[in-house]
Amino acid sequence: MVVVLQATIAGFSLEVMSSVRAYVAGEALWSRSQKNAVYFLNLYLHSGEASRFVQYQSSLAIPIGDEYARWALERDPVDVETARIGFLQGGNHPDDVPGLIWLFRYFNQVSFLREAIREWTATDPMLLELSVFGEVIRNELKSGPIQDSGRLQFLSSRLSELNRQFTWHAERFSTVLGEGSRAIKVILTCINIVTAMTLILLLVWHTRRLVLQRQAFEDALHAEKERLAFQASHDQLTGLANRRAFEARLQSELESIAAGSLGLVLLDLDQFKNVNDTCGHLAGDRLLCRVAELLRQDRQPHDLVARLGGDEFGLILPQRSPVDTVDIAERLRRSLELFSFPWDDRCFAVTASIGIACIAERDTTLEEAMRRADAACYRAKEKGRNRVQVESTRPDGVLVASRHREAARA
Repeated sequence: MVVVLQATIAGFSLEVMSSVRAYVAGEALWSRSQKNAVYFLNLYLHSGEASRFVQYQSSLAIPIGDEYARWALERDPVDVETARIGFLQGGNHPDDVPGLIWLFRYFNQVSFLREAIREWTATDPMLLELSVFGEVIRNELKSGPIQDSGRLQFLSSRLSELNRQFTWHAERFSTVLGEGSRAIKVILTCINIVTAMTLILLLVWHTRRLVLQRQAFEDALHAEKERLAFQASHDQLTGLANRRAFEARLQSELESIAAGSLGLVLLDLDQFKNVNDTCGHLAGDRLLCRVAELLRQDRQPHDLVARLGGDEFGLILPQRSPVDTVDIAERLRRSLELFSFPWDDRCFAVTASIGIACIAERDTTLEEAMRRADAACYRAKEKGRNRVQVESTRPDGVLVASRHREAARA
């Protein structure tokens, strides 16, 4: 126990120093990228070369990524995944990112780190101004080189002033981190020495806490079991039931079909890949969460909504007639059709191809039910997407979705 405790403290010390070192390394890249962004934008201002503007954007993306990471860590609750993506965009090494997040989350009130964060935050308006400057300069250069020497001098002077402000805050950030790292080194060394001298007393004190720790361990174990049970049956991104829970519930419903019918709905988003390809997986994940919220609306307690994988969702609607199931599916289709997904400066229309299997026979197997609904969904896509397609068990039975009935009446 003595060796383990001492090793733990030593490991903690190394982790702190490693995280501080990661911030020092990240600061160098952050500072250099800001300077490069100003430099390349200034070159673009005078030359009008598109390649310079691309270099400016690439350089600016690094401090903006770090800025997003800080915003994610300042949220309540903390958005660890967004922070990780932001730090990676900021050019930090993937192995350093967990340490950057850990140090910020648990030690941001330490004096030196608080002061460094203050200097970091002070550059946010400058980054925003630099971003706006880039768009202003690009718009002005669309019609050719700037002929007004006064205007050119003003823009160039403002860029120089921004560079001076960036440099001042970066130097302050670096100075504070350096002083903090040296102070931490001394403090951690003293802690290790004092700890080595007091471990025997800690062992005695630890004995008194065994009973309480055992109870705390049991409580934590119980909470962990509940967490694992939830994770095993739910999708981590959307919070909906996962495929495993969906199929288990469907099997149970098929074995005990009551009066009426069982509605099985499979929903596949149309052109979801376009969102991932154009805006990235973060936008795709956000869209899936929004779709999950729409699907949960107006559901009855015994209904089940699940994410089956990718952009595929499923609904189990017990004790619903075929007409009710089709109406529910059509309302979902209409809700998605009316929903628009904004991301940055773009807005995406969202539609879905929906397949329905209406099941009333007790001898229907899980595989057959899923195959019927999946085939209907596939047919909906074949017929042009953004529609509800029903797979009937009777060859002469045809169910038509609401919007098709309305079109027929018209």
